[in-house]
Amino acid sequence: MKLILVVEDEYGNAQILRLLLESEGYRVASASNGKAALELLSGEAPALILSDFMMPVMNGGELGEAVRRNPSLCRIPFVIMSATDEEVVRKVFRGYDAFLVKPFEIDPLLLLIERLVANGRPPPPRSEEIGESMKQLMRGIKLPGSSD
Repeated sequence: MKLILVVEDEYGNAQILRLLLESEGYRVASASNGKAALELLSGEAPALILSDFMMPVMNGGELGEAVRRNPSLCRIPFVIMSATDEEVVRKVFRGYDAFLVKPFEIDPLLLLIERLVANGRPPPPRSEEIGESMKQLMRGIKLPGSSD
């Protein structure tokens, strides 16, 4: 059974997510803030992190940044949940794999989790892929001082 880490400061929300995910066959660990989640992450790495954004002590964005900086955790899919506008979240953390607006519907949540757990986080692009992407982007752009 795959482990999902639920990071949610609202006890009722955390319990609902736990019951829902366990009924789908996942094991669930939970933490009430980002700092507590980081402590849990020093043990078994989960298949996915499902985190609220606005929490005391350490918010979901700060947790996400800490996860992405850690080489042993950076490939874990990370889902942010929030009633806050996504632009607010993106100012703190851009490395999430999905953003869910609270309240959200259960079926799309379960499909998202299933897909991310099955496929994992895509690997970062290799430097030659970035170079080729940049060449394609630059085609047709005339730079100051260039002649055509």
